[in-house]
Amino acid sequence: MEKISIIGLGYVGLPLAVEFGKILPVVGFDINTERIEELKRGHDRTKEVEPAELKQSTHLQFASDIAALKDVSYFIVTVPTPIDEFKTPDLRPLEGASKTVGSVLKKGDIVIYESTVYPGCTEEVCVPILERVSGLKFNVDFFCGYSPERINPGDKLHRVTTIKKVTSGSTPEIAEKVDQLYRKIITAGTHKASSLKVAEAAKVIENSQRDLNIAFVNELALIFERVGIDTHEVLEAAGTKWNFLPFKPGLVGGHCIGVDPYYLTHKAESLGYHPEVILSGRRINDNMSIYIANTVIKLMAQNEQPIHKGDVLVLGITFKENCPDIRNSKVIDVVRELQSFGTTVDIYDPQADSAEVMHEYGVPLVAKPNKKYHAVVLAVSHKDFTDLDWSSFTTEKTVIYDVKGTLDKSKITARL
Repeated sequence: MEKISIIGLGYVGLPLAVEFGKILPVVGFDINTERIEELKRGHDRTKEVEPAELKQSTHLQFASDIAALKDVSYFIVTVPTPIDEFKTPDLRPLEGASKTVGSVLKKGDIVIYESTVYPGCTEEVCVPILERVSGLKFNVDFFCGYSPERINPGDKLHRVTTIKKVTSGSTPEIAEKVDQLYRKIITAGTHKASSLKVAEAAKVIENSQRDLNIAFVNELALIFERVGIDTHEVLEAAGTKWNFLPFKPGLVGGHCIGVDPYYLTHKAESLGYHPEVILSGRRINDNMSIYIANTVIKLMAQNEQPIHKGDVLVLGITFKENCPDIRNSKVIDVVRELQSFGTTVDIYDPQADSAEVMHEYGVPLVAKPNKKYHAVVLAVSHKDFTDLDWSSFTTEKTVIYDVKGTLDKSKITARL
């Protein structure tokens, strides 16, 4: 049986490795030795894979030593593709993974990329690295595929096997091989794209489309706040029409929706086209943190609550509910904007790892709400928060701002 390797064992790579490892020999490779040791002990810090699932993947081995990849035939790359401080693609993880694969690449091997990129990136950036490091020739000695990840962190219903998979290959024959490989585990079926570029483009527009839809309802929230009506009530009424799209306002962070549009616009600008609609949506969503924080400060003033040294509790720091993923969380922007007014901000999030939050954002988490706060911001709708005794940390004058629109409207001051 041909051996598969998964390069990068994060939210995307690990579930994929576990599923393949149930039926095929798989090497789960990651340069993070601490991560490898945790997985060998049966613990997944991302909470995407339960210990029992890890045990069921009987053909899966974990490694951080490149020697474990020498007898592999399929390399599936699932490393992050973030943006830098200038909002341009940061391809260093992808380039590093390509160098690693190139160092063990053999004739006949297939390298499949799942990381989200702009159309053309696999052939323009990754392939030259593979050729240079391996000394082999693309589409003669080795081949490539692209099959965009569709993992939804924290979602226990839509799993890797139950989401239809787009596949592609650098030749028609390789496209079929890649498609057949994924069909072994994807029960929802596959869609074979005509080229690598088509598959790359399909992925990047999935999240760009969601970004624009959320930007639209965020802009509606800005308008309706001035009109003096509740955005959620408007959306509920409009939603009675069968073809109205059910998007809600909120913060847009994470490793996909808040990032991928910049990959598409980067490619467009390199070709001499300046995107307008996509970037306008990004501007709206990026500025929602400032709007939320300023609204909370205004409400505190109206409620005669102190602002300078006023105590504010922010509930949630992860980028989405019921998930420990803190990557590109926009909640930290709300926190920093509140702090710029002189408030003292406590952050409580039982889903997040406090050490990781401190390392990533330089802020501590509180073990639990520990005082009466002048304002509370529900930033993330973790199920943990519904069980809280809100009376223990609020008073009648406490401003309660519901970013997610999940609390009983009669019990809050305002919502987005």
